[in-house]
Amino acid sequence: MGRWEPEARERLMVAALDLFGEQGYENTGVAQIAERAGLTKSTFFRHFRDKREVLFGGQDELVSLIAAGIEGTPASAGALKAVEGALVAIGVTFTDSRRANGPRRLAVIAANAELRERDALKMAGFSGVIKDGLLLRGVQEVEAAVAAELGVLALRIAYGRWLEAGGDFADVARPALEEVAAAAAALEGAE
Repeated sequence: MGRWEPEARERLMVAALDLFGEQGYENTGVAQIAERAGLTKSTFFRHFRDKREVLFGGQDELVSLIAAGIEGTPASAGALKAVEGALVAIGVTFTDSRRANGPRRLAVIAANAELRERDALKMAGFSGVIKDGLLLRGVQEVEAAVAAELGVLALRIAYGRWLEAGGDFADVARPALEEVAAAAAALEGAE
């Protein structure tokens, strides 16, 4: 297959996940990924900066969608409704392809300390974007920080549920956010 074949990005992603699963993330090189996909190394670099980006690509798009989701929530809505707007907005990126590759992606990340750290940084970045969006809406700093962390926790929970059930991401994100908000509120009564 030629390097200009359609769906090169998807083929590279599948090849990388296959190799990461077979021989480990640390033992897999970009040249191997490209070869497995039937593409060239330069084609790999047209789609990804490095092999980590196979696992973490699209972060810029998610950040933009999170910010737009918060901004697009009515001004009268509270902080958690704005966080819900962010979670619903990112749902457009949760495709069948992403779902098919999700469990393998999570397994690769879980097996590597560097990747777990990268994942934690990614989530911290999402939390920061949510907090900044809430601050722009006039939410007080501590409330914005708490709502942002609850939003990231809801995102993680919803992602796991979406991998299992599929469907519209919003249908799992909304209840996940409600659950974490209820759990946080219940902490007050637990003392």
